[in-house]
Amino acid sequence: MEGAPLRIVREPIRRSELASLAEQQFGDMVKVVVDVHRRVMAIGGELHSDEEALLLDDGSRQADLWGVNLYPGESPPQWIEYDSMINVRPTQGNRSRGVDDSSLRETIRGIVESLVHE
Repeated sequence: MEGAPLRIVREPIRRSELASLAEQQFGDMVKVVVDVHRRVMAIGGELHSDEEALLLDDGSRQADLWGVNLYPGESPPQWIEYDSMINVRPTQGNRSRGVDDSSLRETIRGIVESLVHE
């Protein structure tokens, strides 16, 4: 998976850029970690934990970070998969790899959609 730049997305990017990143990495999917407080996301990691570490180094708080997978070739809402080991947080009431709180899922979706354009 070399060559995929691990980076923080603060300004909107094109979905085609995500599709290109997906091809370099997993074929049809990009791992993403979203900071729901700062409204940014990290992309380009082989693991969600890589992106999580980048955001933590940039000043994010652990409690605000949630991992998702994006499938740029799919249509909304199916293109976002709420599944990551970093989401398992019993102390925050999230006992699964998904995002159990529907309101939080909507917040994540809104941030992703604000940062990824056609």
